[in-house]
Amino acid sequence: MGILDGKVALITGAAGGIGRATSKLFIEEGAKVVMADIWDEMGEKTAQELGQNAVYIHSDVSQESDIKNTINLAVEKFGSLDIVFSNAGNPGPGGGIEDIPTDEFDKTVAIHLRAAFLCMKHSIPIMKKQGSGCFLTTSSVAGFQQGMGTLPYSLSKAGIIQLTRIAAVELGIFGIRANAIAPGGIATGIFGQGMGISRNGAEKMAELMKGTLAEGQAIRRAGLPEDIANAALFLVSDSSSFITGETLKVDGGLLSGRIPQDPEESQERWVEMMKKLDPEDQKIMTERGQEGIKKTMENLKFLKPAIREKIIKRMQRMAAKRKGT
Repeated sequence: MGILDGKVALITGAAGGIGRATSKLFIEEGAKVVMADIWDEMGEKTAQELGQNAVYIHSDVSQESDIKNTINLAVEKFGSLDIVFSNAGNPGPGGGIEDIPTDEFDKTVAIHLRAAFLCMKHSIPIMKKQGSGCFLTTSSVAGFQQGMGTLPYSLSKAGIIQLTRIAAVELGIFGIRANAIAPGGIATGIFGQGMGISRNGAEKMAELMKGTLAEGQAIRRAGLPEDIANAALFLVSDSSSFITGETLKVDGGLLSGRIPQDPEESQERWVEMMKKLDPEDQKIMTERGQEGIKKTMENLKFLKPAIREKIIKRMQRMAAKRKGT
């Protein structure tokens, strides 16, 4: 018998990374899974590989109608809805507050925080009738600490932590639990997506990122999608029946204290990693890097001379190393 025998789960962002690993594990443990994503090619392929207990649907979670359709499919196809894992995400636009386009800010909040709210809103009536249910949402270490994600991404992830607490208190009387997971450095395609490279390039970059991600936290390896899937399984199973309103950090100890990294060595690892990508993706990442340098240079004029000089010298050393590789 599986831990999730007889359960029906809906997972957004299910075509890749964390969502794909969780879909696979939930089905192995006996669940029926509705896999929602916008990456149709991989979503359909994965659902087919997982067999009759998996079904894929194209769903853009920034659209309320798509979320409603996905929830309806779960009930129509499998007869109930026991677990909703709101996992779909994007990295969001980088830059400081003054640089972020308002429409991109709104889009990121819609994909993360608003989508989690809507998944709850439209699933709650079903779960109330059943007298049970479980919500799980992907937050992030960026929701706890500054500097671990883009601004709209981090704000959204912090909002998810509070939404989880509110939902837990409001819904507990109906037998419905709500929890979240805060991943640390997990080797997924989100890093490549943040740089604007191709979907295949982002997946390739996820593998290449493992070495870089292994150096920053107490447990010296990169986090894997399977680490989050295992945590998700625990939080939606009866083993956690007395846990609600919590955000479980799965970060290898990252939030307990970062391991200091030499920025020049980090730059060297980054350059070596870029060399293994396709030329077009290399070009995109180089252009993004140059845009960042240009913005930094523009802001230097507002700094005190001593600080400005120190930053310029460091940038010159790093540029020289890039040219030498």
